Parts: sequence; C-alpha cells; structure tokens
Amino acid sequence: MNAQPETYITYVIMAVTIAFSFYAFNRAEVLRKFMMTPYLIHSRKQYYRFVSSGFIHNDHMHLLLNMFSFYFFGRNVEFIFRAIFGPVLGGVYFVALYIMAIVVSDLPTFLKQKNNPAYSALGASGGVAAIIFASIIFQPLNDICLYAVLCFPGFILGTLYVVFSYYQGRKANDGINHDAHLYGALFGLVFCIVMYPDCIPFFIEQLKGWKYFQMFQ
Repeated sequence: MNAQPETYITYVIMAVTIAFSFYAFNRAEVLRKFMMTPYLIHSRKQYYRFVSSGFIHNDHMHLLLNMFSFYFFGRNVEFIFRAIFGPVLGGVYFVALYIMAIVVSDLPTFLKQKNNPAYSALGASGGVAAIIFASIIFQPLNDICLYAVLCFPGFILGTLYVVFSYYQGRKANDGINHDAHLYGALFGLVFCIVMYPDCIPFFIEQLKGWKYFQMFQ
C-alpha cells in the first residue's frame, strides 16, 4: 500500500519529536528532567518520564536514524490502520501503538535499573521498533534495506533483528538499550494481533507466496 495524504499523524509525531529534541540538545537540565531515569520514576513517582523520554534524543544522528525509520514505516502503518479501522479510530490506534510501545519497551529496563541512580535512557527507539514490526506483520515480503544496499524481506530482517537485540541485551556492554528495541518490536506484533487477529492468516498467506517457499511446494 502507498501512503496517502491522510497519514498526517506521522508528520505531527515527527514534528513534535524533532522540535522537542532540538530544544533539548545542549540543555542538560532539560535532558535530566525528561529522560527515562528508572531510579527517579521509582523513588519520586515521575511516571511522565516513560513518555517524555521518547521525544528527546542524545544527538542529531540518534534523532535522524529514528525519524528516518519512522518516516518510511509510520506512513505505511498509519495508512493501513486507517484502511482497516476507519480514518478516526485508525488514527487513534496508530497513536496508541506508538506511545504505548515507548512505555512498554522501557518497562523491563525500569525493573532492572530502578535502584540504580546512575542509569538513564532516552529516544524513540521502542516506539519506532513497534511501528516497523507492525509494518512487517501486515507486509512481510516488503524489502527492508540496510544502508540502502543489503535488502531482505521484512520477516527475515525482523527475525534477525529480534535475535540480535535479545543477545545484545543479555551482554549489555555497548551503551545501547537493546531491551527497548526488542520489547518495542514484540509489542508492535502483539498489538496488531490483538487489535486485528486476521493479520495472522493474512501474514501466513503472504509467506506462502514467497518465491523461495514456492520452490518446495
């Protein structure tokens, strides 16, 4: 499916994230106030950090990578949701998926780090991962390209992504919150399955049509 003009919610989310992130750049006090800091959430009940941390980024490259991915996949998922659920409800579900994924993807990290005053995280990666995997479950054969060179069907790259995030999350030695990527991706799949169970047989039927599977039929 091609994105249509009614996919404006994607642009609104991007605009808010970019504006908030630019405002927070080089403002340490803003970053400290809005980052996902498990210790402060636990000790001071600052639950807003679960959401606010998804709209600020560490630097320009971090912001660019997240918004680049969200731009390409967000428009597609928003269009699909609107086509399935209607223009209003589809838009509501799209926003709910994104915001809830930002929160849910950080819950495992919160539980691990709630007694660690030194730990903080930020960025929209959990929400973006959910959007990418929502796109994959509806269109598993659409190619996703790495660095515009290596292209794989979405279901293959998605599987590799989950495996990679799981093992990197266990190592936890590169400064990246891989758990947020992993749980954001899984939440995107679960959300779509719960809200639209027909996506499962639709997903399977598409896989059956993959040329390499057809070779064995």
